[in-house]
Amino acid sequence: MPERPFYHPGASSVEGLPLALQMFHNHPLVMLKPHWHAQVEVNFIVRGSVHYRMAEHEISLSAGDMCLFWGGLPHQMDDLSDDATYAGAHLPLVHFFRLHLPADVRHRLMTGATLVTNATDQSDNDNFKRWNEYARSDDPAKTEHAVNELLLRLERVRFEAYRLVPEAASGHGAGSPFDQQSSRNVGRMCDFIAENFLYDIDCVNIAAAADIHPKYAMSLFKKSTGMTLNEYVNLLRLSYAQALLMHEGANVLKVAMDSGFGSLSAFNKSFRKLAGMSPSDFRRAGGR
Repeated sequence: MPERPFYHPGASSVEGLPLALQMFHNHPLVMLKPHWHAQVEVNFIVRGSVHYRMAEHEISLSAGDMCLFWGGLPHQMDDLSDDATYAGAHLPLVHFFRLHLPADVRHRLMTGATLVTNATDQSDNDNFKRWNEYARSDDPAKTEHAVNELLLRLERVRFEAYRLVPEAASGHGAGSPFDQQSSRNVGRMCDFIAENFLYDIDCVNIAAAADIHPKYAMSLFKKSTGMTLNEYVNLLRLSYAQALLMHEGANVLKVAMDSGFGSLSAFNKSFRKLAGMSPSDFRRAGGR
């Protein structure tokens, strides 16, 4: 009987390209350990069933279910049926903030909840397949069209039955309304961070990219994403480092430096806080 394939992060995968927009339509692979990335993830189960371990909850999905969650927290597809097929996308934050979602939904997603809906139909099967084809066509106009249609599809959950897992605790904050100007400012900050996260940047540099005051930039970003600017920069660096660590013969010190961390101790501390293990243990767990 052939050995079951497993998912391994790589330089050309979502972890190694933390700000890339990617769409997919394929057979998923079981993950040996949790991974993370700096995009919001959309999964639509075309066939079969899958099981996820999220940061603080578990969830099972079957054909016709669609979910949306923040990939910046460790998550793992740890089981699936032999016939499982799924489609979806990894959406950079700049696209996520274009979504017109209820404030409580946006806030819950960015703090670890998963949105799930089974209000889908055959058109979703057809559309996810087409969006994937458009995104891989090397035609920017088709890619943009696919993204715009996908965002509209996600916004439609406002008018249909959906649930957030886990359910909100009593008194849980719903977040604040997010106006267009705030969205543009966060988008500009995300774009600047995307281009410069491997370098030595701080809140002053990031705020200047959006032409706003550093204190306001920090407050706006925290209110919008649930993360500080520094935490988001570190997340991108850690996502990039995760992919580098999967290379055969990876050197932890070199990975730390190549990922934008100024010291090995800072890298170890940030990596352990997110992954629950040291970079060396993560590398060994990957079978390298």
